Amino acid sequence: MSTHAARLLEPEGHLRVTPDGHGITANGVAMHSGLPQGPSDGAGHPPQAVDGKWFRSVLGHFATGVVAITAVDPDSGEPCGLAANSFTSVSLDPPLVAFCVAHTSTSWPRLRAAKTQTVSVLAEHQEQVCAALAGRGGDKFAGLEWTESPGGNPVIADALAWIDCSVEAEHPAGDHVIVVARVHQLGLQGDGGPLLFFRGGYGRFRT
Repeated sequence: MSTHAARLLEPEGHLRVTPDGHGITANGVAMHSGLPQGPSDGAGHPPQAVDGKWFRSVLGHFATGVVAITAVDPDSGEPCGLAANSFTSVSLDPPLVAFCVAHTSTSWPRLRAAKTQTVSVLAEHQEQVCAALAGRGGDKFAGLEWTESPGGNPVIADALAWIDCSVEAEHPAGDHVIVVARVHQLGLQGDGGPLLFFRGGYGRFRT
């Protein structure tokens, strides 16, 4: 997988990146004898509290895909959305998926107010789509091409797949909320590889 530096993103959907990666850029992790070196208390013992910067650094080694979560704001009638890398399937029966959203997200209240939400699985060339939807304020959909899902929400053009779902449950978890959603309809759309997120950068599979 190849990676390159990511843009500054609003941590709405658990994408936490700054220009220097806050310790999770592709070349910013200290290594020794094949093991990452975390902070200590000076006596060789790990501290009781987990350092947030080190937490992001270590967890940044877990590669994920990136999705766009979209809906139509029932108040304004305008499309709204956010980008997330904390997305997973949960259950086949009933069909459930889940994603995490920061408590500070300004987009999630608008998405949550809609009857349904749509997940678009972003393709490897859609870094700019991710950056647009992860930004704060302004028209996130300016310049983005999309079509309507059966549920009436934006499906990002050229995304690999789409999923229409609705909120089944929300579970507070630290500084995020875990959203469990029931799948109503889904389908394949594009071809090619996925957009990946790894060590603070975007990536793609090498073929």
